[in-house]
Amino acid sequence: MSELAQHSTPYSVVEREPPQVMGENLRLASRLWASATVFFFFAFLFAFFYLRSLNQQRLWRPKHVDPSTVLGTLGAVAIVLAAALLVHAARSHRAGRIGMWRIEGAAALAAIVAAVVLQIVEWSTLGFGPTDGGYASVYVGWTAFEVFFFVGLFYWVETTLATSLRYRNDVPRRFVVGEAAGDPHRSSPDIEDPLSLVPAQLRAVSFFAAVLAGIVAVSWIVLYFV
Repeated sequence: MSELAQHSTPYSVVEREPPQVMGENLRLASRLWASATVFFFFAFLFAFFYLRSLNQQRLWRPKHVDPSTVLGTLGAVAIVLAAALLVHAARSHRAGRIGMWRIEGAAALAAIVAAVVLQIVEWSTLGFGPTDGGYASVYVGWTAFEVFFFVGLFYWVETTLATSLRYRNDVPRRFVVGEAAGDPHRSSPDIEDPLSLVPAQLRAVSFFAAVLAGIVAVSWIVLYFV
């Protein structure tokens, strides 16, 4: 292993890592990222019940602080639908239905966009801001960060789908030097077959999407019905 640290080591030593290694890395990374996301949003859950219990000067939730339940419900349904589509897309890919998973992936992207748009529309209809009581501050912060994670999920799904589409007709010998790493000095491509990583990407992103959908379901119950 010491030769990996030497400047004279040929690129062939570190290139073309088996896709199984990256697949396992993606699996573990998705679990770690999902766990971190749960703990991140737990702060808003704690803030909600803590500030609600304090209710200083009875300003926890003034009467005019009332977000649209319809828009909130539609947005939550859109993310749950996106997660369900991604989970089924991973199963479709494992079953060899490549065209089907691409359709489901595109539909998941549309659902994520719908969730973001619905949240933006809801923000535009609010009659309050983050300074109008404890509930208002928690609501704005919670939903704002949810949208941030929605955008990250969209990017992850989009890049996975784009890889599947871009290389669908390619074979390894046609890949250009340094592709995937952006290093023109490499003597061969970083990844022998980029399509080999798509199944691992799908499993990872579908797992994270399912966890994020669970977080959204909790926020929907807490913010609109508790």
